[in-house]
Amino acid sequence: MKRISIRAFVGIGALGAMAHVLMMLNFPLPPFPNFLLVDFSDIPALIAALLYGPLAGVAVELLKNVLNYVFVGSATGVPVGQIANFTAGVAFLLPVSHIYRKAASKKGLLLGLAAGTVTMALVMSVLNYYVFLPAYTLFLGAPQMSAPEAKALVVSAILPFNAVKGAMAAIVFQLLFWRLRAWLEKQAASRQAA
Repeated sequence: MKRISIRAFVGIGALGAMAHVLMMLNFPLPPFPNFLLVDFSDIPALIAALLYGPLAGVAVELLKNVLNYVFVGSATGVPVGQIANFTAGVAFLLPVSHIYRKAASKKGLLLGLAAGTVTMALVMSVLNYYVFLPAYTLFLGAPQMSAPEAKALVVSAILPFNAVKGAMAAIVFQLLFWRLRAWLEKQAASRQAA
């Protein structure tokens, strides 16, 4: 039991560091505002969730965002962006992990990735409207957005951005997952046997 815990701990740490590096390789998508950045840092968290369970995926999301705040910082001085990234990552990976564990097949993975994308887009739309956009304006000392302005930004930019980001992550994850599936299953089997 101790060996498994150490293996999981090391795996989560390595995947968290990998996710941190991928988070720094972010880029904007031209049709969206420049503050909305795409990165593929949720992929190591998904791998951790499928290897060690959903809490491991959440731990990878937490680790990458703590590392990002420590090494990159935040324009607001408060980790609003990191908290938003953590929330988006968790909203994405939990449905994927849950559905794939129930139906470990290509169809189960596709359904999980679709559910994760939709969940992330909806959760982030609501949280941006009520929490993250007001927090950014508060900590940056900018004028508060009116409700119609915030709603227009959420509907025209944040919702479609998160849907596109989730779809991009889903495509990249599928390409990696099917190449790594035999290794992941072997790791899961050795963890259960030990």
